[in-house]
Amino acid sequence: MTSIEQQLAKLKIIPVIAINNLDDVIPLGRTLIEHGLPCAEITFRTDCAAQAIHQLRMTYPDMLIGAGTVLTIKQVDDAVEAGADFIVSPGFNPKTVQYCLDNNVTVIPGVNNPSLVEQAMDFGLKTLKFFPAEPSGGTAMLKALSAVYPVKFMPTGGIGIDNVDAYLAIDSVLACGGTWMVPPNLIDQGDWHEIGDLVKQASTVTR
Repeated sequence: MTSIEQQLAKLKIIPVIAINNLDDVIPLGRTLIEHGLPCAEITFRTDCAAQAIHQLRMTYPDMLIGAGTVLTIKQVDDAVEAGADFIVSPGFNPKTVQYCLDNNVTVIPGVNNPSLVEQAMDFGLKTLKFFPAEPSGGTAMLKALSAVYPVKFMPTGGIGIDNVDAYLAIDSVLACGGTWMVPPNLIDQGDWHEIGDLVKQASTVTR
């Protein structure tokens, strides 16, 4: 595994975050670090994603920062320039994947069936996002894929405190992505105390 994959495997839980207001970025980053999850996957679902990644990188240089919901090559460039450590995409786009590989950028593309796993393996990828996890068959589907393919998965989508242990119990699961410890409404409200409690709970559930 690469260094980034090793870090993901150690953390086990990856907060997936949509930032609507740049003023929330630094206090959110501080909350994640102080409560045991020094990692963030900032999604390109909002216009300020690249700026949020940049602010986190400048303020917390040792934090593991990913760019999520990356759909285009331009977004790859924007994310890397901002300081992202790795790229995550919801689906498998061969052009985007090849661009990342050509530029030595760690990419974890989304798959949810055997054909996509095989396409990803053809590119030499060994760590894949299983998305959307619950709608795609959940742990049963993941176990079926894992029995056939020698790859690691980062399931995301429909995962929460009640089912994360079931996913992490699967040997092929590197880490799980989720939003349950960083709910958008609490971020928008600036409720760092409540978010801190949720992050702490998430960080200890697998320890």
